[in-house]
Amino acid sequence: MKKQISALAYCILTIILSSAIHAQPNFPDDEEIFRDDVVGRVDILINPDTLQWIYENVESDIEWRATFVFDNGTIHDTIENIGFRLRGNTSRQSAKKSFKVSFNTFESGRKYHGVEKMNLNGEHNDPTVARSKISWDLCSNFGIPASRSNYLRVFINDNFYGVYINVEHVDEEFVDKRFDNQDGNLYKCLWPADLNYLGSNPDLYKFESGSRRAYDLKTNTQLDDYSDIAHFIDILNNTPIEDLPCELEEIFNVQDYLKVMAMDVFTANWDGYIWNKNNFYLYHNTETGKLEYIPYDLDNTYGIDWFSEDWATRNIYEWDNQGEYRPLYERLLEVQKYRDWYSFYLSQILGLMNPDTYFARLDEIRDQIYPYILEDDYYTYDYGFSPQDFLSSYETGLGGHVPYGIEEYITARYNSAISQLELNNTDPVVNYLHVEHSGPGSMMEVQVYVFDDEENPSADLLFNINNTAWETASMIAGEDGKFTGQFEIPAGESTVLYQIEASDVSGNTTSYPCEPSQINFAPGEIYQLYINEFLAGNLWGMADEAGEHDDWMEIYNAGNAPIWLGDKYLTDNLENPDKWQFPDYTIQPQEFLLVWCDEDQEQGPFHTNFKISASGEELGIFDGETTGFAMIDQIFFDEQQTDVSYGRDPDAGENWIFYQDPTPGISNLLSATPEFPSVENRFRVFPNPVTGDMIYLNKIADIEIFSVSGQKLLSQALAKQISIASLPSGMYFLKTGEGEVFKLIKQ
Repeated sequence: MKKQISALAYCILTIILSSAIHAQPNFPDDEEIFRDDVVGRVDILINPDTLQWIYENVESDIEWRATFVFDNGTIHDTIENIGFRLRGNTSRQSAKKSFKVSFNTFESGRKYHGVEKMNLNGEHNDPTVARSKISWDLCSNFGIPASRSNYLRVFINDNFYGVYINVEHVDEEFVDKRFDNQDGNLYKCLWPADLNYLGSNPDLYKFESGSRRAYDLKTNTQLDDYSDIAHFIDILNNTPIEDLPCELEEIFNVQDYLKVMAMDVFTANWDGYIWNKNNFYLYHNTETGKLEYIPYDLDNTYGIDWFSEDWATRNIYEWDNQGEYRPLYERLLEVQKYRDWYSFYLSQILGLMNPDTYFARLDEIRDQIYPYILEDDYYTYDYGFSPQDFLSSYETGLGGHVPYGIEEYITARYNSAISQLELNNTDPVVNYLHVEHSGPGSMMEVQVYVFDDEENPSADLLFNINNTAWETASMIAGEDGKFTGQFEIPAGESTVLYQIEASDVSGNTTSYPCEPSQINFAPGEIYQLYINEFLAGNLWGMADEAGEHDDWMEIYNAGNAPIWLGDKYLTDNLENPDKWQFPDYTIQPQEFLLVWCDEDQEQGPFHTNFKISASGEELGIFDGETTGFAMIDQIFFDEQQTDVSYGRDPDAGENWIFYQDPTPGISNLLSATPEFPSVENRFRVFPNPVTGDMIYLNKIADIEIFSVSGQKLLSQALAKQISIASLPSGMYFLKTGEGEVFKLIKQ
C-alpha cells in the first residue's frame, strides 16, 4: 500500500522517524582533536628549503620531517619528527593546498589522541568552506561510519595558511574504532572503481589506473589476497535478481550502504561511487564476515558542479551516470524492498535537513569561521573568492562551478526529493547481528537491531537444537532499536540453528539472515590453559628479540600434564576464533609462555598477527577445527594504561587486577605492587611521554616529582596541571599524595 502524504505531514513524519536512526553500534567521541566547539590551531615547523621543495614538486608523496604543534585552548602539545607532505588530487595544483600529517612515519606505532595521521583539507573549490563539513556531520547524525571532522587554523613557520577542515584518516585505527577489528582487508577505491565484473580471477581486480590500483589494498599487503572483493563483485553482478538479497547480504552490509546511497543523492556527491566511480573504501569486517562501505572525500557536494548538471532536481531513482553501469546502485534499486528502504532512509535525511530547522546550524558554522576567513589570504587566490562571497554563498550561488548557495541547494533538493519520493510500507530492517556464548552448557545470547517506518516493531529469536522442532524466544526491546534474546546450549555435542524474525504492526516481516545460521558445538578436552596476564601499552617494559617494546600476552598451563598448542588458536576477535595459530610447541605443566602481540609474524613463531587494543577489547584461546573451535578461555577488558599489565590474581584465578610491576613469563604472585586502582578511579598523567612544558592530571592531587636517583625536583599542592619547563629531557618519577608512583618521560 502506497502512502499518500502532504508535504507538511511528511515533514512532521520524518522528524519523528529521525529519532530512530542512531543505530550503528560504534561511533567514537570527538575527543580533543575533533572538537567542534572551537577552531583550534595547528603549527607546522619545517625547514624553509624543504617547504619550497614540496611546493615545487607537488605530485610527490615524500614525507618530510617537521614539528607539529596543536592548541585548542585546552591542550597544547608539541610533537617532533612528524611526517609532512601534500595530499589530494586537483588541490595539489591549487594555491591553497591540502596537507597530510603522519605521526608514525619516523616513529613507528606512534599515535596522537588515537590517530596515526591527520588530513588537513584546504577546501579551495568551496567558497563556504562548509560543504565537506556538513556532509561529514550528516553521516555522523545518520549512523553512517565515516570520518570525524572539525575546523582548524593552519600555520606553517608561523605564517597563516588559512582555515582548514581536519578530516579523520581512514586506516586500521579508523576501522577498529567503528567495527572492533582491524585485521580485515581495507580497499581504497578510486576512479574507475565501478564494481563491474571482470572475471573470477581475483588478480584481475588489481588493475591500475595511472600509478595506483583502482581497488588499492591498504592492509594485509604481503598476502595481497583479493578473493573477498572479487567474490563480492561476482555476487553483485551475476546473481539472479530474485536471489540477490540472500546472496549479497551474507557478504555485504547492504542496509548501511542504502543509507550511503540516500546521503550521496541528497548531498549530490557526484564524485563518489554512484556517478563518478570514485572515492570510497571497502572494509572486510572480520567480526561479521561482510564488506562495509565507507564514504570518502565529500567536498564536491551541495551543488558544486563541473558538468552542467542540475544536481538539486536530478531524479533520485535515476541518479547514476546514465552512460555507464553502476551495479551497486542499479541492482539494489531493482529489488523492491531495497528500493523501499532507500526511500525510507532518504525521507529520514530530509527530516534531518529540513530547511526550517537546519539552516540555524549553517549559521553557526558560518559565524564560527568567518573571523578567520577575513585573515585567510589563501582563500582568495584560486577563484578570487572574497569575504563577501563567503557570506553570500551560504544563501545564493556565485556562478561558474558554484551555481547554488548551500541554503538554495538544500531547499531545491528538499522540495524536488519530496515530489519524487515513493514511500511504501517497508519490511522491518534487521542489522548488526551479534552472538555471544561460552560453548556447550552455556546460554547463547543473540543481539540484533530492528528498525521500521512504523513504531514499536517486534522480534523473535527462532532456534533449533539437533534438528528437533523449532522453538521461539521473544526478544526484549532495548534502546535505539536493540533487541536481545537467549536460549541454552545443551552440554555435549550439538548443532544449533538460529534466525531472527522481525515484524511490524502492519504485518510486514523480515527473516534474518535469509537462511538460518548454524553453529556446531563439539566440546574438546577440558584444558587448564589460561590467558594469565597481558600488557596493551608497552612503552618502557620488557622488549622482544628485536628490541621492540610491543604488546604481549602470557599463557599459563595450570594443569598437571603437557598441552600441545599446535592445533590451538589465539584471537582478539571472538567471532574469528582461528585468527592466529600457535606454533608446534608443547607447554609444560605450570609453564608461563610469553606471546608477542605485534602484528609482525616475521620476527618469530611467537609473534601474532594482531595487536592488543589499549582502549579495550576481547581476547580468547580456542581449540582446533575438529572441536568446532571450542572456547578454552576468554577475557573482556576495558581501557588499559601504559606499562601497567592486567592479570589474574592468583595465577589462573577468576579475579583480574592491574599490576604496576608486570610479570611477563613468571607468576603474577611475584609482582612487587600487585593491585592497581580500577579504571574508573585510576589516576592519570597526560601526555606521557610529554614533548612540551606542561603536564595535566585527571584529578586534583598533591604532586612531587623526583629524579631517577631519588632527588625531589618539583612539588605542588592541589595541582591539576604542572609546568615542567625547568626539567631537561629524561625520565622522572611522579608521586601523588596517595602514594601512587608513575614514570614520567620528558622528550
